[in-house]
Amino acid sequence: MADTEIALVTGGSKGIGAATARMLAEDGFDIWLNYRSGADQAEKVAADIRNMGRSCELLPFDVADREETEEALSPRLKETVPYAVINNAGFNRDTLMVWMKENDWGDVLRVHLDGFYNVTKPVLEKMLRKKRGRIVNIASTSGQTGVPGQVNYSAAKSGIIGATRSLAVEVAKRNILVNAVAPGFIDTGMLEGLPREEILKQIPIGRFGDPEEVAGVVSFLCSRRAGYITGEVISVNGGVHT
Repeated sequence: MADTEIALVTGGSKGIGAATARMLAEDGFDIWLNYRSGADQAEKVAADIRNMGRSCELLPFDVADREETEEALSPRLKETVPYAVINNAGFNRDTLMVWMKENDWGDVLRVHLDGFYNVTKPVLEKMLRKKRGRIVNIASTSGQTGVPGQVNYSAAKSGIIGATRSLAVEVAKRNILVNAVAPGFIDTGMLEGLPREEILKQIPIGRFGDPEEVAGVVSFLCSRRAGYITGEVISVNGGVHT
């Protein structure tokens, strides 16, 4: 890139978020790295990015909390606006619907859907004035096909896919491109406690994905090469769902 741009990555202390932050830094972006927990991991990611010669500002806040999000972003948005927003923050709390507690439902939807709104809206207002920007939302195969034990997570990720498509139509004429990436079974902490051998049997390619393989698609969507792509959901799942 000729001029240094900023990418805001939420949930960036580990897994897909950390891999994405590092890869975007390799692409030449300075990074605003959000995280809610895992401060030591976030510091390690930031150190890696700074060693590349890029800037990395750590932003510890809960995306589901509107006031925390506003407090973190408002003063920075008065000075500059990120070129790219990567809505990656999320978590799962799996159980069958019949045993699902109200907070199991509500907490998952708040982080994914309220988090998307809380982070994207204030940045989008600035992007619209500049008539440029990229928004990439991390969805999931669970939002594309039914997964037992993930009614809450599937509902949240389906919502992200719907929001992606609608927002893409709203802002396309302002040169703001909005897309989603839908990972399948990626080898991160999200697989902890799951029957790995049984899951592997479901994956046509025969292995789990690497976070960097998801990050690579995000990197592409934030690049000039993706200038005619918007409203799309790109799956990275080894053939589990097509």
